[in-house]
Amino acid sequence: MGRVKHFLWGAMLMGVWLISSSDIVLEQYDGWTPYFMKRPELEKSVFYSGEAKEMVNPGKIWVDGDNIYIVERYKGIHIIDNADPANPRQTGFIVAPGCMDVAIKDNIIYLDNAIDLVAFDMTKGIETRRFKEYFPEPASPAGDRYYNQTSDMILVGWKQAIKEEGRP
Repeated sequence: MGRVKHFLWGAMLMGVWLISSSDIVLEQYDGWTPYFMKRPELEKSVFYSGEAKEMVNPGKIWVDGDNIYIVERYKGIHIIDNADPANPRQTGFIVAPGCMDVAIKDNIIYLDNAIDLVAFDMTKGIETRRFKEYFPEPASPAGDRYYNQTSDMILVGWKQAIKEEGRP
């Protein structure tokens, strides 16, 4: 009788755990998982890469002279030389984790680096100014917000959660 009792208690606890864990994770963030960086890493994360990158999740577009700048959501900015509109070509990428927006004035690219506003001098290829905690944390593509991070971690983006077989 003792073994049956232990088995039933174990089965009941396992069932409660399975039900509660699937509800918390999948419903709270609507299929998206937040990812973070430590503050010191975030502040060193914006840089110019001469390598073109594949566009996977393009966002906002800004045109400045012969160049087109296209945000790669949560990753950075594609730079496209459009001097010959019949043959545009990618010439580089500005890595900027948490990037969702871009604006340009006088060769300075203003972009969001998660919650910070960054001024990036394209002629020198360097960050020239940073305004810390200028923006709210980025919402998930489903519009969800995440409020449980520790103070040394900055939310820089969202990845689509992998759906487990047999779970909603």
